[in-house]
Amino acid sequence: MGDDGMIGFSDADAAALAEAVDTVRKADADIAAAQARRMQALADAEHLARRLASRSRANVRVHDMAQRAVASEIGAATRLADRTLQRQMSAAAELVDDYPLTHAALAAGRIQLSHARVIVDAGANLPRDRRRAFEQGALTVCETETVGRARSRVEILAERHHPTTLTERHAAAREGRRVFTTPLPHGMSEIVSIQPAVIADAIYDRLTRQAGALIVLRRQATERANAARRAGGEPDAGDLLLASDTRTTDQIRADLLADMLLTAQPGSDPTRNDDGPGTLGAIRAHVQVVVPVDALTGSDAEVSEVVGSGPLDAGTARALAGGSCTGWDRILTESASGQVLAVDRRSVPPALRRTVHARDRHCRFPGCRVPAIRCEIDHVRDWACGGPTHLDNLQCLCQRHHSMKQFTAWRVRQLPGGVIEWTSPLGATYIDDPPPPVQFMETLDDPTENPDGDAAEPPPF
Repeated sequence: MGDDGMIGFSDADAAALAEAVDTVRKADADIAAAQARRMQALADAEHLARRLASRSRANVRVHDMAQRAVASEIGAATRLADRTLQRQMSAAAELVDDYPLTHAALAAGRIQLSHARVIVDAGANLPRDRRRAFEQGALTVCETETVGRARSRVEILAERHHPTTLTERHAAAREGRRVFTTPLPHGMSEIVSIQPAVIADAIYDRLTRQAGALIVLRRQATERANAARRAGGEPDAGDLLLASDTRTTDQIRADLLADMLLTAQPGSDPTRNDDGPGTLGAIRAHVQVVVPVDALTGSDAEVSEVVGSGPLDAGTARALAGGSCTGWDRILTESASGQVLAVDRRSVPPALRRTVHARDRHCRFPGCRVPAIRCEIDHVRDWACGGPTHLDNLQCLCQRHHSMKQFTAWRVRQLPGGVIEWTSPLGATYIDDPPPPVQFMETLDDPTENPDGDAAEPPPF
């Protein structure tokens, strides 16, 4: 590290890093190709089991016995449980038979196995005759994005290819919302609430923000208590009590949820008094919802998005965008182009900050998908160096990548249209575009017009 605190790279360092990058890239391609061969072999085993079953009177038991016999042979040779192999054989056959382009991309090293899982999982509810068009668009996304970023876009693409609208399916699924408990060992129990995705996401967001605020208050109480001791005095009893709280964020979230359900306001809020709800009680959930304008005019075919979570049905989007709900950023976009037309929120942060959030939607370092609302606003050209506080000089960066920009040899500049260009210590250039407008196209009749396309045991593949 240099005198200025920056991490520099010597020629030898750069050469070592370049070699590591090249080795990892080649190894990943080799691993992907090997995984594709394994998928093919498992699919062939599944096809064999089906042929064996077809020679007998067709029923579920015959197929299971044939599959079990084949899976047991492979399991004995590879030291894997035959039950695991049965599931893997079925999953491999689904990939090879229903998603041949994805299997070929895996074999060629253009995607990773985790990308293939995203495509298969997202397409699970699609009729077979809709999967090929969906697969083409999904592969375009997965070949250029990390799994984290691709997942939401692929899920939305699958929703657009479904023969019934998300609104219709959501209306039916919403009837299944419920709360239930499951006994656990050691005098504990699990309470589960099945809710619409936007509600569940908002509940979790509010609990997380309340827990963070309580931890800040706890740290402040500790600092005041220590200052009092250094001054030779007695710390305040309230500060001592708050400073003694050693709960983790997970534990605080659970306690706040129980507290609010039982009392309507967090009784553990140290700032609460009879005049108002206190600091924690005043916190409300904050969720970004991207809404194509056509969804507001009654088109149930339009798919909106909860940023960082996934698809949102048009009916719920219309309710949120109608202005009766607070705590959601409503990002209105033109359906065909995806152009942001307006950003509205009842309890508003500064307008410029909202605009940056709407444009970026996530951290702008390539591959990172931390939602914009949990990022820091960064001056691309430092404010201390004369960088203006303008839209064309601002970007969303998570704390990890903001620190990397400040203290390493990575360099960044903003190009027209909100495009971010990163330059690595080796001199390689990486472009990060704002989320593409293609996710808001109105029709998928012609798939060539749309480029987007744990349990106790291991996953199926």
